[in-house]
Amino acid sequence: MTRPGAAVTVPAALFDAGLDAVLAEAARDTGGPALRAVPDGGPAVASDADGDGAGDGLELARAAASAVRDPELPMLTLADLGVLRSVAYAADGAVEVALTPTYSGCPALAEMRAETVRALHDAGFPEVRVVTVLDPPWSTDWISEAGRRALAAHHIAPPGPAPRPSGPVPLTLSPTRTAAPEVACPLCGSGRTEEISRFSATSCRALRRCLACREPFEHVKEI
Repeated sequence: MTRPGAAVTVPAALFDAGLDAVLAEAARDTGGPALRAVPDGGPAVASDADGDGAGDGLELARAAASAVRDPELPMLTLADLGVLRSVAYAADGAVEVALTPTYSGCPALAEMRAETVRALHDAGFPEVRVVTVLDPPWSTDWISEAGRRALAAHHIAPPGPAPRPSGPVPLTLSPTRTAAPEVACPLCGSGRTEEISRFSATSCRALRRCLACREPFEHVKEI
């Protein structure tokens, strides 16, 4: 059941004229806002849909949201991580920020939302709403070049290009420890590394070891 006052998003492809009316009626029944389509673009898009000259305020809001740090990878901002999808003024005048979690059920999302609201309040925006956008899903390709450099500077191997399968996704079973020379050691640069554990401090990172310098390091997995 939709919680009163909660903002919900669905893919734009699901909308048609008849469904819009049903969704609007459902929103009135629950006391929350109507479901709405979201853009299919990538992360961090500022929008001033009304064109009312409020662009300066919107840029300030976007700068505040962009500067929020990821709670699990604090060397990255939400903009660098690519989870900041958009910052826009809603019809009621509130600043609405759209975030896409790195995966469904990410435990860091609640902290991201709270810190984003706090940052915008501190920047002078009293009415802030954070919504979750799941379509299209987040990809490691959205991590900025500055973010990749920050990961490497903190001895975390940045991800390579994300896989882009067409059609069904194959299920491949493999040993826990695998040699993956394409993952270079962020400490000595050697390509001779092995995976120790598929999961590290968080689900989106793996634990690896360099076979040259023998040092362990984390790797942000490609998704």
